[in-house]
Amino acid sequence: MTDAVLTINAGSSSIKFALYSLQDMSPLLSGKIVNIGQSPSLKASDIHGTDLCQPAIEIGDQASTHETLISWLLNWLKEHDSGILLKSVGHRVVHGGQSFTEATRVTPSVLLQLKALIPLAPLHQGHNLSAIEAISKWAPRLPQVACFDTSFHHTQSELAKLFAIPRKYTENGIIRYGFHGLSYEYIANQLPKYLNKHADARVIVAHIGNGASMCALKNGRSVASSMGFTALDGLMMGQRCGSLDAGVILHLLQHYKMSAAAIEHMLYKESGLLGVSGISNNMQVLQQSDDPHAAEAINLYCYRAARELSSLVSTLNGLDAIVFTAGIGENSALVREKICEHLAWLGVVLDNKANQSNNDVISNLKSSVQVLIIPTNEELVIAKATKALLE
Repeated sequence: MTDAVLTINAGSSSIKFALYSLQDMSPLLSGKIVNIGQSPSLKASDIHGTDLCQPAIEIGDQASTHETLISWLLNWLKEHDSGILLKSVGHRVVHGGQSFTEATRVTPSVLLQLKALIPLAPLHQGHNLSAIEAISKWAPRLPQVACFDTSFHHTQSELAKLFAIPRKYTENGIIRYGFHGLSYEYIANQLPKYLNKHADARVIVAHIGNGASMCALKNGRSVASSMGFTALDGLMMGQRCGSLDAGVILHLLQHYKMSAAAIEHMLYKESGLLGVSGISNNMQVLQQSDDPHAAEAINLYCYRAARELSSLVSTLNGLDAIVFTAGIGENSALVREKICEHLAWLGVVLDNKANQSNNDVISNLKSSVQVLIIPTNEELVIAKATKALLE
């Protein structure tokens, strides 16, 4: 019998999961439930990459909820391998607010506090917590741990967290929190393998996927990040606008008579790559398109990324390395190339062959700044934090 920890990353349209051995943190299997809200199905593979669901297992319909799908998944895991004994579950929770600065055992009180943060992450927090509640009903005594995307950024200075608004709002929690912290924590732990000559390296990590952000690291600790009060800030993303003049919101309210709900939907669901291209939020689809709006969307995406990265350099007083990670960052040579073209003033020079091959190191030997690709692994961070806390 193998004692295991399960990690859950529940989003609006998918639930990602992974199983790790508690003995040595080796992966056992991983997968995800996709197309929630339409026709949910399960995809899973073992540690060798062998597909365990061929074809994908259809498991519900449009009415299926996160609760019913989580229950189905837990039963499937139990039936799939009776030799695995589930000892705990670790969850990605997007927002920990100011109170939760490290992985935390879930209790009814903790859950209540986390629900109060749903307005700060309306697209993510509720789904994260619904998975916790579903497991509580399925196995009330099974220990659960919440791991927060905001925790990693608590090392930032007070100045890095402040907005220039009346202090009463700041004191009520309207500050810059930063997100994607689980990904940044993993990358920070990997950096010594690549930058052993620079223990105190000044690094900017670009977590670029459908959701995207950047983080400036010094000594492996967060100094500043592109995302702020919500996951809507900073970089242009797949469907999110990123940084936006607040006057645009006022204009939409006053002159277009849009409701707050309509504006929220537009900014979170209809903007970014999708909004500019009018075609798709999928970078691969846009790269294959000959529509000029697709090219413009890619160019704007890369321009905004380079501009944000350039501003983060000032928080580090220089730059030793850039790390690309997450779906687009790890897989799109074109995006990496276009971003780095804007950074020539920093002495950034790519090795085109290495970039096209997605090598670990993609900078030229003449480059003043080392440029790396490091695949992220948020699930492993969650599994390790869960094990450490429960031990």
